[in-house]
Amino acid sequence: MKIMKYITFATTNQRKINEAKAALADFGITVETKGLEIDEIQSHDPVKIAKFKAAEAFRLTGAPVVITDTSWEFRALNGFPGGYMKDVASWLKPTDFINLLSDYDDKTVSFIESIVYQDENQIKIFSQKYDGLCVNKPRGEGNSIEQVAEFDGFTIAERHDQGGFSHDPKEYVWYQFANWYSKLEK
Repeated sequence: MKIMKYITFATTNQRKINEAKAALADFGITVETKGLEIDEIQSHDPVKIAKFKAAEAFRLTGAPVVITDTSWEFRALNGFPGGYMKDVASWLKPTDFINLLSDYDDKTVSFIESIVYQDENQIKIFSQKYDGLCVNKPRGEGNSIEQVAEFDGFTIAERHDQGGFSHDPKEYVWYQFANWYSKLEK
């Protein structure tokens, strides 16, 4: 008999929950959510932010936990906004991102998805970078960056509008995590 595994995912973001469930289902890993609001530290280093969030989630739950954190980088802007994306996305409109890049030929935008697992013995970090382009006109509904960041012909906002995920769940960093976690002895 195969033993089902589960993981506690500390987030209040339903989109992130759905993405985790879609990716981890192939590994027989059940996602249990813990709705924690964790204040993010400010840092240029997105991994430092993610590790802090995981430590805080572990402290609050007292149980093994995973968190995710996403940062964005525009190559032409030397990696801006990086770890400050959460605030920047709420301050800027989609056209602000387009205007920031208007004088540059390089329209590359990358998002880096990090998953951090923490239990009483270890911290394990998984990260994956996705490269796309900043479009010249906002498309779809959603937050500002999602309307201008295009991957494989669609903005993230357009994919969400269609009821889909930003990427195929098999391409998510969750698969790296699931490969490791499914072999972890507990």
